[in-house]
Amino acid sequence: MVSRIVKVDPFDLVVFGGTGDLAYRKLFPALFRRFLDGQFSEPTRIIGASRHDYDGEAFRQTIAKALRQYAPEGTKGEAVDDFLRIVDYVSLDIGTDAGWDVLGMKFPENSTPIRAFYLATGPDRFGAISAQLAAYGLITPSSRIIVEKPIGRDAASAAKINDAIGAVFAESQIYRIDHYLGKETVQNLMALRFANALFEPLWNAAHIDHVEITVAEAIGVEGRGAYYESSGALRDMVQNHLLQLLCLVAMEPPASMEADAVRDEKLKVLKALAPIDASNAETLTVRGQYRAGASAAGAVPGYPEEVGNPATEIETFVALKVNVANWRWAGTPFYLRTGKRLPKRVSELIVSFRNVPHSIFGADVKILPTRLVVRLQPDEGIKLWLMLKEPGAGGMRMRHVPLDMNFAKAFKIYAPEAYERLLMDVIRGNATLFMRRDEVEAAWRWIDPIREAWNQSPLEPRFYLAGTWGPASATALVERDGRSWYEETS
Repeated sequence: MVSRIVKVDPFDLVVFGGTGDLAYRKLFPALFRRFLDGQFSEPTRIIGASRHDYDGEAFRQTIAKALRQYAPEGTKGEAVDDFLRIVDYVSLDIGTDAGWDVLGMKFPENSTPIRAFYLATGPDRFGAISAQLAAYGLITPSSRIIVEKPIGRDAASAAKINDAIGAVFAESQIYRIDHYLGKETVQNLMALRFANALFEPLWNAAHIDHVEITVAEAIGVEGRGAYYESSGALRDMVQNHLLQLLCLVAMEPPASMEADAVRDEKLKVLKALAPIDASNAETLTVRGQYRAGASAAGAVPGYPEEVGNPATEIETFVALKVNVANWRWAGTPFYLRTGKRLPKRVSELIVSFRNVPHSIFGADVKILPTRLVVRLQPDEGIKLWLMLKEPGAGGMRMRHVPLDMNFAKAFKIYAPEAYERLLMDVIRGNATLFMRRDEVEAAWRWIDPIREAWNQSPLEPRFYLAGTWGPASATALVERDGRSWYEETS
């Protein structure tokens, strides 16, 4: 099967932080793959911007090296040289006027109307870059600005950053990116719910027992210790990735797939989340921190050793029991967990349906619940676990088996990575998979009381050994409700 490529209009894309890790590992490889698939129209330009004192040729060589490392499948022949012809570079200082006039000269009056500015920098730079873009007359009515998470550390700082960007750009021009929303399976979750008559009539508390959302990482902080010490798993993962996934599972059907129609429904979910604060955080939350243990690569140090802070109380693991206080979901808990140094890298949503009210197969036959498992990474796909009879004579022997659709095998095409899709959506002006300001701030307003409750608590994070599924209290969080975390059985 061949994927249909729809070209985008010509555009100019400036990547601030163009010599950073995100740019080299994700952004330039994503743009390179879209270029190889013929998705760009001429004239299109990609301009890196940072403080490094490179000339254009030196910068292009660093990109060529990154492409060979992170997108090696497309680097044969002249492909890299062809891509580098549309790449340029400007050395500038975000905090001063140095280099900004050079960037301005890259945009003559007859340049392409679509200008996208990707801020692959820390959020503390978002306001300054926006102000400089305005000061040098680089913003047009069709310009777009793309900002990475985290947007702030809490509701107040998020509002301040949003104010700074919003002073220059209209809300319709701002694309707050969460790469999880660009994953093929996340979008297929919406197709599964809203394009099939099978699931939506059952998508409520009357038929769904509980929902699990797991985003597990096998790695540690991997050189990001300074960032993680100021963040922790709650800010780094729950406030954005996990809450966005929860919104897609729990939201009402939007009136259309237009951006604001979808984002309106996600906002309603965030506003319906039952509060977790000092009054109930001890029973509804678990925070953990990994200690030295074993991984697939061998022995690994604990988090305090990795960040060089023996007294650190930053959490590397979070588990939450979340209730959505509305008619659709009342009584159906959402269990969320995320952590580092867990046994494997996996991100998945599990929707567990209620058991049949009565089994006709006798006491010896254990009927397991129907489960819908949406795997985001790795091996994107969907499984529907059902009770079926084993083939053969000899009675009614039942097994819990999956109807399994692995996307790579089912469609036999290359599925673009999240950044590829999201970058092209920016150029098209499609904001459906991006967060609106009120979403970001509503998420922080729900998260902030949890952090405050932890800060007030005398309890330190629960320890867990690297290579395990977190503290024992995370298991207890689910098991005291008579449930258990989902584990793949075949």
